[in-house]
Amino acid sequence: MAVINFEYLKDFLDQKVLLYNRPQFIDNDPICIPHAYCKREDIEIMGFFAAIFAWGQRPTIIKKCKELSQRMDNAPYEFITEHENKDLKQLLGFKHRTFNDTDLLYCIDFFKRHYSVYSTLESAFFPRQDMTVEQGLNHFQNSFFDAPDAPSRTRKHIPNPSRKSACKRLNMYLRWMVRDDEQGVDFGLWKTIRPKDLICPLDLHVERTAKKIGLLSRDKPDWAAAMELTENLRLLDANDPVKYDFALFGISIEEKCVMDMSPKS
Repeated sequence: MAVINFEYLKDFLDQKVLLYNRPQFIDNDPICIPHAYCKREDIEIMGFFAAIFAWGQRPTIIKKCKELSQRMDNAPYEFITEHENKDLKQLLGFKHRTFNDTDLLYCIDFFKRHYSVYSTLESAFFPRQDMTVEQGLNHFQNSFFDAPDAPSRTRKHIPNPSRKSACKRLNMYLRWMVRDDEQGVDFGLWKTIRPKDLICPLDLHVERTAKKIGLLSRDKPDWAAAMELTENLRLLDANDPVKYDFALFGISIEEKCVMDMSPKS
């Protein structure tokens, strides 16, 4: 990897954060789905589904999230916590790529069980304040599949670091829930961990840009790669490294090119 001019790179990426981390970003991104709600639980639930569905074309992801919300009478928390068995028929036939109604019904069951005990989904990830994101993601998968009838096919939708997955969609969800700034894109609802502890979501676009500008050397997009990228981003901003997710993603999607980041003479 070429030597990185971090001062130059920070200035460049900070400008891109200002460009892409703004309310205008919301409408065309899956984060628009939880932004349609005011109740904390609705934001958590629909944010989770928007993140889990986030592969493929963004318009399709948004469309499928809206369909799911309509099937839950546009009141997801109320539907999940108060539904009767007959109401679940509204969910049959739902499908987004490889996620189908078997997966959906199990998610609904998990949420109902969880919210009957806890007031927030945050506790499913971080029951203690001394946990890292890696520990939280591993804990979440274990708690999510604690029911004896949990379908094995659903596990592919809830990855964890212990199996070396980059957990890109769940890390994006954590960014939405934990990170808070004046621009109002992310929600900042969860306080158990801090923004500085987050891991950058390593999707294809972020990975592509990070490699081109020298922030990522690992070939395989796994947990180690997500950690490598995040550690380099912490050199740019130790308190809010994942804010650069906006810049790396935006450069790839909107600009389809990357400026030469080689050190300037």
